[in-house]
Amino acid sequence: MQFLNPIWFFALAALSIPFIIHLWNIRPGKTLKVGSISLITEASKSTRRSFKLLDILLLILRCLLLALLAMVLASPFWQKPASSKKEKGWLLIPKETLKATYPKFKPAIDSLTRAGYSFHYFNAQFAGGDLNTIMADTTLKHTIAKANYWSLIKALDRQLSSATPVYLFTPNGINYFKGSRPQVDLNLHWQTYTAADSVSKWIASAALTNSGSIKVTLGNSSPAGIFYIEQSLQNGGSSDIAVNVQSGRPFVSLKDKKDQPVAVDTATLRIAIYTDKFQVDAGYLKAALLAAVNFSGRKAIVKQYNNPGQIPGGQSWVFWLSEQVLSGSAKNSENIFRYETGKTTDVDSWIEPGHIALAKHIDIKNEIEPIWEDGFGKPVLGLDGHTYYFYSRFNPLWNDLVWSDDFPKLILKLISGNTVSQPPRHDKRILSNAQIQPDIKKESKVTASVKTAGERDLSRYFWLLMVAIFIAERMLSHKTKQTSNG
Repeated sequence: MQFLNPIWFFALAALSIPFIIHLWNIRPGKTLKVGSISLITEASKSTRRSFKLLDILLLILRCLLLALLAMVLASPFWQKPASSKKEKGWLLIPKETLKATYPKFKPAIDSLTRAGYSFHYFNAQFAGGDLNTIMADTTLKHTIAKANYWSLIKALDRQLSSATPVYLFTPNGINYFKGSRPQVDLNLHWQTYTAADSVSKWIASAALTNSGSIKVTLGNSSPAGIFYIEQSLQNGGSSDIAVNVQSGRPFVSLKDKKDQPVAVDTATLRIAIYTDKFQVDAGYLKAALLAAVNFSGRKAIVKQYNNPGQIPGGQSWVFWLSEQVLSGSAKNSENIFRYETGKTTDVDSWIEPGHIALAKHIDIKNEIEPIWEDGFGKPVLGLDGHTYYFYSRFNPLWNDLVWSDDFPKLILKLISGNTVSQPPRHDKRILSNAQIQPDIKKESKVTASVKTAGERDLSRYFWLLMVAIFIAERMLSHKTKQTSNG
């Protein structure tokens, strides 16, 4: 048993109080009844004090009660030591990738096994076993692991001391590492490898164009990174992409893959521009929208309106270039881009992304999610629900956005959204060995041959014992008083 706050043992000095009370015992005199005091001679007065300990059991209970209170304040806990059996070290491999990992490092793993290193799975339980028996199991298959290796390293650090050598063998795919690199106090030797299937290809998106062809975006992943290429399909598909019709809807799929077919987006992107006094702004925006739509090849319709009542319902986007309140069917559009109103302030800043000069800015009234920001980190374009609030104008007097080559790109990114898929299983990027290794604590390490296996707080047991002793003390004290009065 150990104590977290042993300084409270100074409270044991309070044990002297019951001793003083019991030692300073002034016993009352006895009264004798006599018929007459005429024959009794006067004697000199004397006082007797007895320092004899009485009620020993009551004294013990009171002292024990004070001692238990001091122990409770000292926070007692039980620390169960783990087995003191010395291990040569640990050898860890993820169970899901054991069949693929072992051949990569067979000489080193066999050498560690012969040297007496104990094998453990690199998972949440760190279960152990005989490696030769496990490798002989034909039912063990390679599967896709979903573990976070850095989280497991932190768990391992809590279980092992720095005196235990640890050899770890894992793949280096980026999907196995999430969060920040941990800081640990381990004697760690971590070796990694790149999986054999280090290249992947998939259909990220597919959409019908104005010309009737299908524009397919192909995702490609390798250890170096991810990139996308676009391919236009006519009737019958291509050499590597098949086109099929299911229930009247076209689907595309890779011929050499067993992935699920991807549905072709046949919807028309309907974009409405409304303006009243900002005709110049609407001209710049319409030109950027047409350039973005033509570049994407997406099936789209862009129209400008001067009367909000003329805007049809079901618009994909409404660009409300007006300071009037939104009205009509425009309020029910999927996405709304509107000019924000308020106090205009002259600024000397820029719009990010693109580092585009910004001369005027509308003061922001409320907190809002930024999409475009100025040089001070304030939103120039903010998003609230499905409404985008623009705190500037599409006008050269306000900014250089309409003159920038990035203007159509920003508009294209805005109306396209995140339509490109990237399934985690297709991400083949890797981390270098330097990026994977955790930070080892620089301070001096205290090596321990015995590692604690668990701690248990004993305070509640001491409280229960105090309650029992307090009840016993009160009962004994009451009984003693009754005996004395009797």
